[in-house]
Amino acid sequence: MGTARELDRYTQLATKASKISPKEYVRNDVKRGLRNANGTGVNVGVTRISSVIGYETKGDQVIPTDGRMFYRGIDLYNIIQGLEADQRLGYEEVVYLLLFNELPNVSDLTQFEAYLNAGRHLPEQFKESVILSQPSNHIMNYLQRMILALYSYDSEPDNTSLKALLDKGLHILAKMPTMIAYGYMAQEHYFKQQSLVLHAPIFASSAENILHMIRPNCDYTAEEVRILDLLLIVHAEHGGGNNSAFTTNVISSSGTDIYSTLTAAVGSLKGIKHGGANLKAMEMINDIIDQVSDPHNPADIEAYLRRVLDGKAYDKSGVIYGMGHAVYTKSDPRAQLLKSALETMSQDKPVWRERLEIASLIEETTKRLMKEKKGDDFEICANVDLYSGIVYQLLNIPPALYTPIFATARMAGWLAHILEQTSDGKIMRPAYITLQEEHTYIPMADRKRGV
Repeated sequence: MGTARELDRYTQLATKASKISPKEYVRNDVKRGLRNANGTGVNVGVTRISSVIGYETKGDQVIPTDGRMFYRGIDLYNIIQGLEADQRLGYEEVVYLLLFNELPNVSDLTQFEAYLNAGRHLPEQFKESVILSQPSNHIMNYLQRMILALYSYDSEPDNTSLKALLDKGLHILAKMPTMIAYGYMAQEHYFKQQSLVLHAPIFASSAENILHMIRPNCDYTAEEVRILDLLLIVHAEHGGGNNSAFTTNVISSSGTDIYSTLTAAVGSLKGIKHGGANLKAMEMINDIIDQVSDPHNPADIEAYLRRVLDGKAYDKSGVIYGMGHAVYTKSDPRAQLLKSALETMSQDKPVWRERLEIASLIEETTKRLMKEKKGDDFEICANVDLYSGIVYQLLNIPPALYTPIFATARMAGWLAHILEQTSDGKIMRPAYITLQEEHTYIPMADRKRGV
């Protein structure tokens, strides 16, 4: 490669060539970030899979409302209440609902769970040739490689009929707990010199398989499984407008293979503005415990959060992680469900209780600070990342697996969107307004050096 001086020069050239003023978006009436001027999302498609409600609109006015989320028209709260009444796990049932637009009966669900469990094992030699031969220090990138590698084990990888996509997608979904667990174990072995132990998947739920395969002794409690299952359910899908779901729609509309599409979705989810935010929220809470003299004192929490907003604390970004959402205003139903579960489970667990109390203080204090900053009408709520990070941490799940577990859950929604988009059959091809001016081609001998 070239010298650092050359790279600095190329960086200056690229910075100048890439910069577009935000004023150009306004001048050309382009919805920057696919957002309207009032912050609402631009409509780019239709879906029957799920819906997310966080506000009402009257003209250009956005009116905050309590957050609601629906899977195939069924309120998420009602799904959770039904599962709790029956005292059973529900992620696999939610996958069935999202894909087939109906709730399974006992026989349907039993068959579907068996279908998934039959697909949890990886192909012969996959562990040796893919997982162990090419370890990675970030499991999301590792996961992308593993999904792409499955293409090579498929006799018809480019078959994009709905039947083929469904079969391939379900096999990838079934293998997700195995791939993220093995990816983590390989990472620990090669980068942290830990013993390499790979537990085979068991005939059980996705939540049980995750805990079984990532723990050296394979032990877990029914209580731990229930809250991880809840986490998978609330992460399974979130409307067609979220970044990774939109990615699946764009990529699959081109007619490419499902492995390429899902690899792109994983890449999208990795970003800290999307699925990677749960890790940032957990790290911020850890920073509060380390830096604040009394993390249970509202005044001390407020002082810390003011420094965060001023770009003087935590990562100096000015962002309070775990707060705010593109759609939700007054409340995020996913965050509320996780918070409620944590409140129930933490009654006799002081460590759980401490982190839950800190998160609650962050939530209430941030709401007040943002009203102070933006006006009494401004509404902001805790999002799912504030409480999902606590769930992961209190289950002793390594931080490296936070976002991969999110990806494992969201595979359900991604597959549903791929099937829906494929049925449309039209490639997504939006338009861009060009800002370039016409220039004359300059012969080599007459060119002047750039920066």
